Amino acid sequence: MASVLSYESLVHAVAGAVGSVTAMTVFFPLDTARLRLQVDEKRKSKTTHMVLLEIIKEEGLLAPYRGWLPVISSLCCSNFVYFYTFNSLKAVWVKGQRSTTGKDLVVGFVAGVVNVLLTTPLWVVNTRLKLQGAKFRNEDIVPTNYKGIIDAFHQIIRDEGVLALWNGTFPSLLLVFNPAIQFMFYEGLKRQLLKKRVQFGRHRLNPENRTLGSLRNVLYLLRQRVKRFGIMGLYKGLEAKLLQTVLTAALMFLVYEKLTAATFTIMGLKRAAHKH
Repeated sequence: MASVLSYESLVHAVAGAVGSVTAMTVFFPLDTARLRLQVDEKRKSKTTHMVLLEIIKEEGLLAPYRGWLPVISSLCCSNFVYFYTFNSLKAVWVKGQRSTTGKDLVVGFVAGVVNVLLTTPLWVVNTRLKLQGAKFRNEDIVPTNYKGIIDAFHQIIRDEGVLALWNGTFPSLLLVFNPAIQFMFYEGLKRQLLKKRVQFGRHRLNPENRTLGSLRNVLYLLRQRVKRFGIMGLYKGLEAKLLQTVLTAALMFLVYEKLTAATFTIMGLKRAAHKH
């Protein structure tokens, strides 16, 4: 229990949250481009930079950052939960022993499941807020009028029921291997680099206002998309997503490592001063 409630786990959680918020803020326009490419089916521009230029021209210079606050709020909470759970479980399981790739994968998977179950409502709300006010060519998208995060929660619960906040939970659970594998490689590479005495600086399926509560619904939507747009319809926004994922993960892990290292150094200095 002490390992779960340790100060070290809190430091890792805060550093992970700060790192993810920093990285997402820098590369947020890529996420905007990815979401528009996936949702706005009638948009003619197909590349990331052309979509961003189109958005800026039609909706203003700050349009690529529309929905930044709810996304950052959700991401901060999500990564705090993930990093805290990951490091707490790892501390309990490893208990001073050497960690392994297999253990990292299992711990990352469990942390991902906990994260999805706790933070899916935040992601449902932030996706809707991110799309609100955007100019679409797709008439199927119903405009919303949310005044903020709290109002969005209120309207969704009132109009669709509380379970609507967990729309997309099942496909999100299918995707928890994504961060788990990411952490597995990260921890493995980190151990190898530390062995050589080298200092080493970490979709969500978007609901599109549809209920995806079972594997049948997921497969149905995949079949419909392939039928309507062909097999390549499944890969809309891939370029933007790859750019965002790689660059965001690199910057997040960099900030995370530097922040945890600095915090533990300060803690060590304080302990040393107290002992003397």
